[in-house]
Amino acid sequence: MRIYQRKKVWYIDYIFQGRRFRKRIGSSKRVAELTLKDIELKIARKEHLGIQETNKILFEKYSEEYLKYAKINKSEKSYTLNITNIKALNLFFKGKYLTDIKPQDIESYKEERSKNLKPASVNRDLACLRHMLNKAIQWGYLLSNPMKGIKLLKEPPGRLRFLSEEEIKRLLQELPAGSKLIILVAMYTGMRRSEILNLNWSNVDLKNRILVVEKTKTNERRIIPINDSLFSQLQELSAKKKSEVVFAECRINLRRNFTDALKRANVRDFRFHDLRHTFASYLVMSGASIKVVQQLLGHKDLKMTMRYSHLSNEHLQEAVGKLNYLKPEKPKPQTIRETRGQCKSVMQWF
Repeated sequence: MRIYQRKKVWYIDYIFQGRRFRKRIGSSKRVAELTLKDIELKIARKEHLGIQETNKILFEKYSEEYLKYAKINKSEKSYTLNITNIKALNLFFKGKYLTDIKPQDIESYKEERSKNLKPASVNRDLACLRHMLNKAIQWGYLLSNPMKGIKLLKEPPGRLRFLSEEEIKRLLQELPAGSKLIILVAMYTGMRRSEILNLNWSNVDLKNRILVVEKTKTNERRIIPINDSLFSQLQELSAKKKSEVVFAECRINLRRNFTDALKRANVRDFRFHDLRHTFASYLVMSGASIKVVQQLLGHKDLKMTMRYSHLSNEHLQEAVGKLNYLKPEKPKPQTIRETRGQCKSVMQWF
């Protein structure tokens, strides 16, 4: 707690329940001193300061409440990830009241965790903590979020490996029929592995040629068109379906078949998720807008999709190259005399 002067005006500066307050007093230093002393006494006596009070709770106790909320309101995958995040957060913040957590504490956590973890892993913890503290404000445990102003660690650019046309041909030649169809679906739709394997026939509309993806990473429904090449394959599979799950039989030994096919096709440094990158990359190179690609991939943040944007540079250069505002003027028709003169000058070279 302190008083300070700025441009002949006195202010008081104090912290209450983890929140910093600055109050303008006026030109009198004495009044500022008395006001600050009054606030100190009220805080000591636990009197009301005209500020909304909060319920004090230890971080580990609050974590239990938050996980109950996450279990009901988040996807199973997000809930499982939160358990891992909170386990790490508890090791650091255990024994602290939420109201006692300062930005400096969070910066210390960042520094400590980044010694042994990649930036992406630390950032997932921080994202979880930010959401936890925002909920704490809603639930009356905090007045403000100490995460405000905290910057995430810089992450290296994400992996962007996609198949060349030659690699696609070689890979498809080495795959057995069932696994080949799943790989084609991944390359023609950009669907994630889990989305493909959990796809039901009720989500396949062959009449309108669309796939409806319900169980997504972002918990948002996504509609993907079925192109002609994939349509005939799905139509054939539909005629002999034995299960509500589309790829119930095709998925058998998928991992092994895919790994073996990559080796035989001499396709290196490639994972199943890279089929999704292949889909997006060829879309962009064929002229699809980044916004369309974002929608088809189901990205919430356009930044995720923007990493494919550099692939369209050649197409952009070609498009810009077609612009010509300063077209050369058409040559004027020459007179017979001018033409004769030119012919005479040319003939001098022979």
